[in-house]
Amino acid sequence: MTKYILVSGGVVSGIGKGVIASSTGLLLKTSGLKVTAIKIDPYMNIDAGTMRPTEHGEVYVLNDGGEVDLDLGNYERYLNVTLSRDNNITTGKIYREVIEKERKGDYLGKTVQIVPHITNAIQDWIERVSKIPVDETGEEPDVCIVELGGTVGDIESAPFVEAMRQFQFRVGHENFALIHVSLVPDMHGEQKTKPTQTTVHSLRGLGLLPDLIACRLLIPQPLSPATKAKISMFCHVTSEQVFGVHDVTSVYHVPLLLQSQGIVEYLTKRLNLASVKISDQMLLNGTSLRKRWKDLTTGQERLFDTVTIALVGKYTDLKDSYMSVTKALEHSAFRVHRKLIVQWVESSDLEPETQESNAARYHDAWRAVVGANGILVPGGFGQRGTEGMLMAIKYAREQGIPFLGICLGFQLAVIEWARNVLGLSQATSTEFAPETTQPLIIFMPEISKTHMGGTMRLGLRPTVFEPETETWSKARVLYGGAGKIWERHRHRYEVNPEYVERLRASGLVFAGKDEKGERMQILELPNHPFFMGFQAHPEFCTRPLNPSPPFLGFIAAASGAQVFEEQLEFQRTHFTPPHPVHSMVSEAELKSGLGTGMEMAEKVVNGTLDVINGTA
Repeated sequence: MTKYILVSGGVVSGIGKGVIASSTGLLLKTSGLKVTAIKIDPYMNIDAGTMRPTEHGEVYVLNDGGEVDLDLGNYERYLNVTLSRDNNITTGKIYREVIEKERKGDYLGKTVQIVPHITNAIQDWIERVSKIPVDETGEEPDVCIVELGGTVGDIESAPFVEAMRQFQFRVGHENFALIHVSLVPDMHGEQKTKPTQTTVHSLRGLGLLPDLIACRLLIPQPLSPATKAKISMFCHVTSEQVFGVHDVTSVYHVPLLLQSQGIVEYLTKRLNLASVKISDQMLLNGTSLRKRWKDLTTGQERLFDTVTIALVGKYTDLKDSYMSVTKALEHSAFRVHRKLIVQWVESSDLEPETQESNAARYHDAWRAVVGANGILVPGGFGQRGTEGMLMAIKYAREQGIPFLGICLGFQLAVIEWARNVLGLSQATSTEFAPETTQPLIIFMPEISKTHMGGTMRLGLRPTVFEPETETWSKARVLYGGAGKIWERHRHRYEVNPEYVERLRASGLVFAGKDEKGERMQILELPNHPFFMGFQAHPEFCTRPLNPSPPFLGFIAAASGAQVFEEQLEFQRTHFTPPHPVHSMVSEAELKSGLGTGMEMAEKVVNGTLDVINGTA
């Protein structure tokens, strides 16, 4: 029987439920257990794909093309698992499913209501997805972490809270535990417990009793014993059921912080985890993971050398807009033993208009770019700020500064080259100027022009390196010399095939293309210390213990030529793809749903999936 751990939140949202849920799952994995995760988002959207990054943070993309909440990125990174779009539940998805059933006549004769039809649909969804294998074992998970987004008491989350109240009886007391995350404000040195008392009282009134109360403190001081005792007394739990999560130097310390307070021991007793059969191999894997994670976090504290990266983006007002990008940079910096410094540069601040309207911002922005060891231009949509990005790319190319362009950054690197090397002064993208006479970047023909949600080129796609790239391509070496690689995509526009030959002849080399050789996916400048662009989003597949190859190469190159050579040599023999073997198939198979998604996973569960050769 699968064990379920619900993580809910109170007082305010955005206080770290995702990190606490991921950290709890990681600790259970170090015990040898197989762990999966589900995120519940109570908004009406079907998915996160049409949301503004500055409002909701990054849109995270999964192998199956699911556009989901950024917390699923935390789950994949911490737990080293591969999730599907169904691991993200939204109100929109649930209502759509129930309404479709009603239209088909599945509820014939019944009045369709929130209770029981919506609440049953939520419970059925959780139970079904919790059985899907998500790791290299291909076996059903032992534990499912369910994170309920928002805060308890919100109108929009009420059906989910009621569904979970019922769910605890469906699966049984021994198979359901609740961690409630609450804010403990620090008022001039005094830790206040009243908000936590209030939210726990509200939660209990809705029929859910917290087994553990995670007290989130937005200060570096830990939860005091007096505060812990007070919360224990007024929230009807023992003191061992109350633990503090204060600000630490890195989120990668949170699992160790929870472990030090006995969370694993409590959950083992509460959920009778000792009854779960764990193979010797899984125990060894868990022990190895615990040691490697501890080495990662302790080594991080002893770093003195720094590497400074200028992140030139459009959505820098909310750092969560680039969550996976910053994580990929962090993981790579861990590998090369450097302390990462990210300079956030709003791309529009680099443009001449800003020099006239706000000279101080203009000079500060350029000072950050010029002083950086590497320049990164991430993904984005729309024309705003792109001229500033083009200027930063030009500077990196001409000055020999390591450069990495992701998605939009890749496309802008092509435009910059066309303008300043090929002399095509009007070169641009039809996204910015639909009637341009020099369309270097064009709308992909198969993409819908009427519907925005879920219509981009999404999910895991293969890239094939060109012949003879094994003799010079740094990108190929970073991927272990493989002839074919897989990364996740999210785009509507592509390089115009009509200009490819002219670009190549002038020195801009497309080292990687799609399987048909029609779609440009990796660009490199062979004679530059490090100048790469990826149409894909390799940041979505980074792991703390297995950094994304392009980001690792970028950070290594920014740290110095010797460090870069060391990492190239290491990657040549040690690179391991983060994807399950059965997902590394052709694009045609991926489009048909074989390599990703629920259909594939359910075939694994039922034992009906044929073995697929995922090698290049």
